[in-house]
Amino acid sequence: MKPLRLVLAAVCAASALWPVSAALAQAFPARSVKIVVPFPPGGGADTLARIMVPHLARTWGQPVVVENKPGASGHIGADMVAQSPADGYTLLMASTAALSEKNVRNFAPVTLVSASAYVIVANPKVKAGTVKELIAEAKADPGRLSFGSSGTGAASHLSAELFAAMAGIKLLHVPYKGTGQAVTDLLAGQIDLMFAPAQTAMPHVQAGKLKALAVTSARRAATLPNLPTAAESGLPGYEALGWFGLLAPAATPGAVVEKVSADANAVLALPEVKERLLALGSEPSGNKPGEFAVFIRDDQAKWAKLMGALGIKPE
Repeated sequence: MKPLRLVLAAVCAASALWPVSAALAQAFPARSVKIVVPFPPGGGADTLARIMVPHLARTWGQPVVVENKPGASGHIGADMVAQSPADGYTLLMASTAALSEKNVRNFAPVTLVSASAYVIVANPKVKAGTVKELIAEAKADPGRLSFGSSGTGAASHLSAELFAAMAGIKLLHVPYKGTGQAVTDLLAGQIDLMFAPAQTAMPHVQAGKLKALAVTSARRAATLPNLPTAAESGLPGYEALGWFGLLAPAATPGAVVEKVSADANAVLALPEVKERLLALGSEPSGNKPGEFAVFIRDDQAKWAKLMGALGIKPE
């Protein structure tokens, strides 16, 4: 009977706290809110956060600021948020790299902002114009072609490693502190390739400064219908998605998390926000905290298997 008494006690305690949590949510926010982007300016997480900020500020009637805190593949910024007061006033715009088995329990999932195909982009000096040609070029000179990422363990890293493993080729990985820095070197020809978020890469493709070879999704992206998938253009069975989402410190009251989630989802559903994201090749998502938690669990399981097989250790 003891375990049952403990469960009942926990339920009663939670019930007692719920009115307090609901009151906090009702008053939220009473001051400015900070969204920490754990990467430098110019990357996918930063772009999405800055698109959402003015609309969240209007919804809440309070300033919303973005603070870039790069380093260690997103873990420095993530740790800062995890250690912040659990009141909803400090949020994290996370991506694959910012979470690991060690720190995921330190956060309360809020909402999935976007889960979209990455784009395989190349500097114009790369001869290949298709995935099939890229694989052939890499096989002809193993290890010569380099790709940049936003850090070890990031989706931009792991999607390329999965591609290389499935294609039986060797690519040279060059990690950066964020996608924006990697794109800068890609434009300058310091690296050859990137598996990059569409919202970061496509403006440069449209300007003629980079060439897009394919998208990494199983099916063609609705936002980029003219780009073939890697699977259909030379690597059958290949699929990888990059995601971005809002998280709060783990102990944030449930009612506050639910309110932030609902308000963020309302922003993502605004026609002007959807239009801007789609124009950048990013598909807006939006879901409930519990659904986002399941998404994160499944995503981590997929990449943990690959990292274990290849001996990749997150920073």
